[in-house]
Amino acid sequence: MAELNHDSTLRELRTDKGTLRYHEAGDGPPLLMLHGSGPGVTGWRNFRGNLPVFAEWFHCMVLEFPGFGVSDPTDRHPMVAAPESVIRFLDELGLEQVDVIGNSMGGIVAAQVASAQPDRVRRLVTIGGVGRNLFSPGPSEGIRLLVEFTEDPTRERLVQWLNSMVHDPALITEELIEERWTQATDPATLASARRMYGRKAMAARPPGDVPPYWAMLHKITAKTLITWGRDDRVSPLDMAIVPMRTIPDAELHVFPDCGHWAMIEQKDAWESVVLAFLTRK
Repeated sequence: MAELNHDSTLRELRTDKGTLRYHEAGDGPPLLMLHGSGPGVTGWRNFRGNLPVFAEWFHCMVLEFPGFGVSDPTDRHPMVAAPESVIRFLDELGLEQVDVIGNSMGGIVAAQVASAQPDRVRRLVTIGGVGRNLFSPGPSEGIRLLVEFTEDPTRERLVQWLNSMVHDPALITEELIEERWTQATDPATLASARRMYGRKAMAARPPGDVPPYWAMLHKITAKTLITWGRDDRVSPLDMAIVPMRTIPDAELHVFPDCGHWAMIEQKDAWESVVLAFLTRK
């Protein structure tokens, strides 16, 4: 396979609600990959290391959610806009059913889509994030640091937050800090982040009587693999209990010496487990 880089895989999908950008690679069954949230995040940065492996087996599409500086912006709360953008993306490409991998926020979005349209998702893989705290206090250390950065974005606060994402601080390189800092401080991206993680947003109650997404997990019919870092300081491991017990066909794999980015920090082990799950008969 030819080398996969940012520019060679980048695609645009123009829709009536703005342009969605995504990265595409590989042939085979369709696999949608959904990124998490946080300062300077993109789908490419979440999954660029995994894309060559999965592209050997699947037609991979790494969607960039509106509001994170790559796809066209949204004036809505990014978590509200994201599930609709997934459905719009699948409809525009004529994809009736896909496998989905979602990291953190991306896992929540994938679970929302799989709950609302069960036939749309064949198999679901989540990476941390999905569920709710049962034993650990909330908000977690990582979320508190994220709020502090969002309210007062300094380089020092960014580094503190990045370090809360991993078990091994050696993963937080100057290159990573710089690429995250540049995008995280873009005015439009920062404004979108404040809709999610500003103190006012965090304190706000959801409108109406809409049930929380985790109360709908029992509607998921897709076979589901929940993956988690044992040392996750953003989404503590006890959060996994609710989805593990309420998604009808779910299994849980926990990686040691691993924080919030299991697909990066335990790359080889995570890829092995996920590929086995997705290709299992």
